[in-house]
Amino acid sequence: MERIRTTHTGSLPRPAPIVAAIAERERGGPPLDPDAVRDAVAGCVRRQVETGLDVVNDGELAKISYVTYVRGRLTGFEPVETPWPRPNPALDGFPEYAERLAGRGGFREVRIPVCRGDVTYPDTSTVEADITTLQAAATDAGAQVAFLTAASPGVIAMFMRDEHYGDRTAYLIALAEAMKTEYDAVHRAGLVLQVDCPDLAASRAEFPDDAEGLRAFRGLVEENVAALNRALRDVPPERVRLHMCWGNYEGPHHRDVALRDVLDIVLTARAGTISFEGANPRHGHEWTVFDEVALPDDRVIMPGVIDTTTNFVEHPELVAQRIGNYARLVGPDRVLPATDCGLATVAVGEGGVDPRIAWAKLRSLVEGAALASR
Repeated sequence: MERIRTTHTGSLPRPAPIVAAIAERERGGPPLDPDAVRDAVAGCVRRQVETGLDVVNDGELAKISYVTYVRGRLTGFEPVETPWPRPNPALDGFPEYAERLAGRGGFREVRIPVCRGDVTYPDTSTVEADITTLQAAATDAGAQVAFLTAASPGVIAMFMRDEHYGDRTAYLIALAEAMKTEYDAVHRAGLVLQVDCPDLAASRAEFPDDAEGLRAFRGLVEENVAALNRALRDVPPERVRLHMCWGNYEGPHHRDVALRDVLDIVLTARAGTISFEGANPRHGHEWTVFDEVALPDDRVIMPGVIDTTTNFVEHPELVAQRIGNYARLVGPDRVLPATDCGLATVAVGEGGVDPRIAWAKLRSLVEGAALASR
């Protein structure tokens, strides 16, 4: 291996005109201008390559968010007046901060759809447009590997409640069969598929904070992974990245589930690469888990070594140290350093990481990987 390669987990800062167009579309306005999207994605991919990232994507530039974008692709969903986010039990002891956080990041401008009919995926034209746009941009920029993100059945069920099936398992199966259409399209195009699975960690606080609560949560994780595997049955695991996280927000995170408490289940997913937060201060110590858990020979880990909720630009030497911790335990050829989560999770609103700082953080990621390689 010549060096340690780098990537990120999905969303990147969107150009102001694209943000304005997305906001207008969400209010019932016209669809995005395809030429404007192509130009924006081309610029985003080119900048990723120039920054030094090895595995790039479209920045999710045309999506309102990593999960609610499916409203425009799946049948059975209706918009409702209840805004995102739902009450977060992890913030029960901090009501003032919970209120302040709810007003940041554009969350109050996003309406979460509700399932009120049969879920199907009748038309692949939108995902095919995403694929074509990314492929053209990657070719023009000289990118060697490109990935496209897609919501997992579990995270859709987590945010977009069911008022139709009346049974969580039936709802998950319907979502899995529908999203399989999108997963298969991405794979057929030769792109790496990343499935976003915050449901595998972020909803732990909704269960009692005791051993029985953990058992119940693990049951949910097992059910979600089973649904995901159903949807991925025709995609080779080596072409799949699974991204799990504890919620991409700045907060106490003191009720997060420990990585070791779900890692065994996550490793049963049909995904050759496992992405998780490693820079988040609540989870930065968990690299030691891989001293206890043997990583299967056919798996690669994609630890976050750059935080995505603050405007600190990590020093490259710190990034190199974080990468080195994992590389010493699993081997440098099985570590693909990345960001903790997306750098622009929701398209509209204010808050989060400043766009210029986001790119500076990515440059620090690349420089840190170069140091770690040496």
